[in-house]
Order: sequence, then C-alpha cells, then structure tokens
Amino acid sequence: MDVAAAGANATVQTDNVKAGEISCEYLSKKINGKGNVIIENGPQVSAVIDRVNGCKQVLAKSPGIKILSDDQDGKGSREGGMNTMQGYLTRFPQLAGVFTINDPQAVGSDLTAKQLHRSNIVITSVDGAPDIETALKSDTLVQASASQDPWKMAQTAVQVGYDIMNGKNPANPMIEMAPQLITRDNVSSYKGWSSPH
Repeated sequence: MDVAAAGANATVQTDNVKAGEISCEYLSKKINGKGNVIIENGPQVSAVIDRVNGCKQVLAKSPGIKILSDDQDGKGSREGGMNTMQGYLTRFPQLAGVFTINDPQAVGSDLTAKQLHRSNIVITSVDGAPDIETALKSDTLVQASASQDPWKMAQTAVQVGYDIMNGKNPANPMIEMAPQLITRDNVSSYKGWSSPH
C-alpha cells in the first residue's frame, strides 16, 4: 500500500503521476507559464519518482518555464525541505516556483523562504496532509497540494488483501486512487485526512 513493491500481489496507491501533474499544472498557471522553477525531489521510491515525472511532463508543455534543478533530495521531511531550499535560494536569485514531492518539504521550504525574506515564489506539493491545511489557510508561499486519501487507501487495501487471501485476485493488480487538488480557494471545504469520506 502507498508505494509499489516488487513481488506484491496487488498495489493500492494514489495515482502519483496524476498528483504531480495537477500540482504542477496549478504551479504553471500561477506563474503564467514562465520563470525559473525548482523540482525539490525526495527519497527515490516509486511514489516520488512518479510525482516528479508527472510534474516534468506538465512543465515541459510551457517553453517559458526553465527547470533549474530536479535532483536534490529533500528527504521527505520538514528539515530536509528547509536545508534544500536554503541551498536553492542562495544559488538562485530569481525563482518563480517550487514543486516539492510532499507537504513536509513544502512547509520546510516555506519557512526557509520566510527566514531569507524571499517572496513571490509559488510552492505546490503532494499529500493534502493536516499541516498543509494550516499552510493554505495562513500567510505562506504554499498555494496547493494534490491530496491523497489514506482512509480510502487503507480500506481498499484491506478489502483487496482479504479477497486475495480468499483466492480472488483483483482484475488489475495496480489500483490507483485519483488525487484531488487542494488550494487556498477550496481548502475550507476539504475534509482532510482525519475522517473517512
């Protein structure tokens, strides 16, 4: 569940390519399809690789967007996001947007930008985690997150696992949940991770 693993009978996960796509579509729209952009990468598991690939596919459609870096590992954490962003902001005086592979990195990147008094940078990410709800409702550079639905993922995985135990394999072993884009405009109606939908 959550990431692909070799030898699994079935995988239940977010459509991570789609998550990267919708997050970076929003980023591209917010910067009017032009400017310097960073893809803040993370641990090289399938979910992260898919998100980055989805993002790159979308950004490639805007010739005005220049990706300055896409290979730094923000370690999936707030501290990692802070450290990575510090390096970026030191190296690049002009930055229009940053896509981070998850919400903790987005929050960390925002904190660093604040400390270094850098504004006018659009940050988007993937997860829809509780801390991103706070970021979207307050004065941060974070503008959007493509959300996952851990409740639905877990319920589906338990059902699929139970069926496999009883000899009923899923028609398609890769079961992907559609991500939903959470922005400042719709965050107030977002149900979040804390309750079953």
